[in-house]
Amino acid sequence: PIKRVELHAHTQMSTMDSVVPIAALIKTAEKFGHSAVAITDHGVIQAFPAAQEIAQKTKVKIIYGMEGYLFDQDISQSNHIIILARNTQGLRNLYRLVSLAHIKYFHRTPRIPRSALLELREGLILGSACEAGELYRAMLNGASTEELYDIAKFYDYLEIQPCGNNEFLVRNGEVPNLEALQDYNRRIC
Repeated sequence: PIKRVELHAHTQMSTMDSVVPIAALIKTAEKFGHSAVAITDHGVIQAFPAAQEIAQKTKVKIIYGMEGYLFDQDISQSNHIIILARNTQGLRNLYRLVSLAHIKYFHRTPRIPRSALLELREGLILGSACEAGELYRAMLNGASTEELYDIAKFYDYLEIQPCGNNEFLVRNGEVPNLEALQDYNRRIC
C-alpha cells in the first residue's frame, strides 16, 4: 500500500551499467505507482533534460542526482556515493561537482574530492551507495562498529540493496554465502 521511491537508478547514460532508456525508467516508475524516481547515472547528468521533458507528461517527480566517485585527496582509491539535489541550490552544486570531477579530478573516472563535496554540500542529500561505497567496503574489510558509525555519520541516508545485486560477492568469494549478505544488510539497517 505504501510505494517506495527508488533513490538509485541508472539509465543508458550510465556507461557500462545500464541500457534502460530514460523514458522506460520513468514510465516503469509510473506503472508501479511510484511518485518519484532518482536518476543517478555514474559520474554524469546527461539524462536530466530528457527526464524533465518526459516526466512533465507523467505524475512522476524526477529527483536529480548522480552516483559519484568520492575520494580523499591523500588516498587515491575512490568510493561510490549517491548525490541527490534537494533543491535548486543543490542542483547548482551538483552541476559544479560534475564539472570539477570531469575537468580537474578525472582519473579513469570523474572523481569528486571529499573537500569539494563538503564545500558544495548545501542543498545536497548524500547516500552511502552500493557495495562500492565506503561504508559497505569498510564492512567487507572488517571495520569495527565504531569505525562504521564514524563513516555513516557523513551520510544523510544509508543504502542497502537486494541481495541479488550483491550475489557476485559470493561468487567471487568475498562473502561466504547469501546469509552473510543478508547479515551485512541487517548491520547497515
